[in-house]
Amino acid sequence: MALTGRAALIALLGTLVVSLLLPSWTGILAVQLVLALAILYDLLRAAPVRTLQFTRVGDTSVRLGEQASVHLTIANPSPRHLRAQLRDAWPPSSWPADTATDASRHALDVPPGERRRVSTHLTPTRRGDRTAHRVTVRSYGPLGLAARQGNHTVPWTVRVLPAFHSRKHLPAKLARLRELDGRTSVLTRGEGTEFDSLREYIPGDDTRSIDWRATARQSSVAVRTWRPERDRHILIVLDTGRTSAGRVGDVPRLDAAMDAALLLAAVASRAGDRVDFLAYNRRVQSTVQGRTAKDVLPGLVEAMAPLEASLIETDTPGMVSAVLRTARHRSLVVLLTGLDAAPVEAGLLPALPPLAQRHTVLLASASDPRVSEMARARGSVDAVYEAAAAASAQQERQRTADRLRHHGTTVIDADPGTLAPALTDAYLALKATGRL
Repeated sequence: MALTGRAALIALLGTLVVSLLLPSWTGILAVQLVLALAILYDLLRAAPVRTLQFTRVGDTSVRLGEQASVHLTIANPSPRHLRAQLRDAWPPSSWPADTATDASRHALDVPPGERRRVSTHLTPTRRGDRTAHRVTVRSYGPLGLAARQGNHTVPWTVRVLPAFHSRKHLPAKLARLRELDGRTSVLTRGEGTEFDSLREYIPGDDTRSIDWRATARQSSVAVRTWRPERDRHILIVLDTGRTSAGRVGDVPRLDAAMDAALLLAAVASRAGDRVDFLAYNRRVQSTVQGRTAKDVLPGLVEAMAPLEASLIETDTPGMVSAVLRTARHRSLVVLLTGLDAAPVEAGLLPALPPLAQRHTVLLASASDPRVSEMARARGSVDAVYEAAAAASAQQERQRTADRLRHHGTTVIDADPGTLAPALTDAYLALKATGRL
């Protein structure tokens, strides 16, 4: 049972009447008895909450930052008119801050034997699964003095997928891929390492591309044409340990790494390469293997959605062992991890030689743009100290990156906004030079 503000106001007015006109126990009893009977009548006339029937339909997935709609149908089988307030409870991260109250509450007016539908619009602020908690209904009587209240569990789950902001770079990267593949006129002779076909010599062609055996069998000079290697294996390894939990700019480092992985996977699958995925901290968190070019991006998005950073140190030797078990033939291994000196020197560098010996290794890390801002700061004593600290941190990252390059690893260190295109450019450069 719940009393409304109207009941409280009437009780206050009754107190004033008693104090001014009937200042006695008899007056108090008379006024409060009338109010109590009115409240009892309201409760008896209010539609029962327990007999209400609920069904849900709506979206089951949504990209981070976009809106999902979940529809709730309420059937009133009782002979009483339902006048109610409904609260459809979801986790706090299902809406932006300070909007949950308006988004989750609905007014109901359902005649006997009929049904009504209300829609709850979710705009999640975090990845992962968002599960409906419970539906609370407060059914008011005709006088509006009291209400019956009860809860119902109506299960529904909406999976919040990674945002994929770097999708805007996809047309430019695919155009670059077409250039490498020889499907545009700007392709230069000699790009690629995989033989494609023979054609007639044109003045200006590299004489080293002349096929003398084919020339001897025909009346014109023949040259070889090449294309980038196809059907190479790309293994994207996502570190979900402690270093991925920090925020860089406005996003978690883990989300920036996911965004870069999605753009790389989209371009690599279009290039005819096989893309697999592995998420790891102290054990394998998620894998995607053996998907076709059409299915690899949806598979990655589904696998990444529930992943969260764990506040534990990544078992780097275990991660390298998992990579070697997954990629049994020579592959491009893309490590999305941090460039913090301590975990790299203690974990990655000792485990890197066997990995770099069998595979081509590309490491990508999201840097904090705030550090770059601090390094440029001037104008006060505090700003100068901040700039010195930022410069020291940048030099430490650079030394760590240089040590990794010394072991044959290609290192990409960029802020979250440019990490995805920089990583894809590095992949295309490796592809163009035949290093896959």
